[in-house]
Amino acid sequence: MELFTPDFGLVFWMFIAFAVLFVVLAIWGWPVILKNMDARADTIDNGVEYARQAKEQLDNARAEASKYMEEARQRQAEMLREAAQMKTQIIEEAKNEASLEAQKVMDAAKVSIEQSRKEAELQFRNEVSKFSIEIAEKMVRRQMKTDAAQKELVNKLLDEIEKN
Repeated sequence: MELFTPDFGLVFWMFIAFAVLFVVLAIWGWPVILKNMDARADTIDNGVEYARQAKEQLDNARAEASKYMEEARQRQAEMLREAAQMKTQIIEEAKNEASLEAQKVMDAAKVSIEQSRKEAELQFRNEVSKFSIEIAEKMVRRQMKTDAAQKELVNKLLDEIEKN
């Protein structure tokens, strides 16, 4: 039974050894261990804080990115509206310019046709006048073959001149 019941001296020296070990650990060991555990806890707390800040920054960045994306979509929509307006305006201006150009061409054609008509009319009058003079000359020659007819015509013309 001695194996199971320790002697008083053994218990006393074990108690002394334990007390010395406890004092040594309490003075030099535990403060270092506690300091390391506190440092580790601080490091973990700092890591958690950094993670929280990083998450906040990520959330802010995502919100800012979505805001910029929305602004970009609005700008794109505005640019598309402006482009559509410009396209419509350019088409209208082109139509108006084409209409004005067509009107100018039509006016020029009318003027040209009018001038051609007047020239043709003038040419026709000149031709008719020329034919009339030739016909009258031929008729007068035929009637004026005799000296008596010539004297009668001269006298008649002189009488008309005196009346005027």
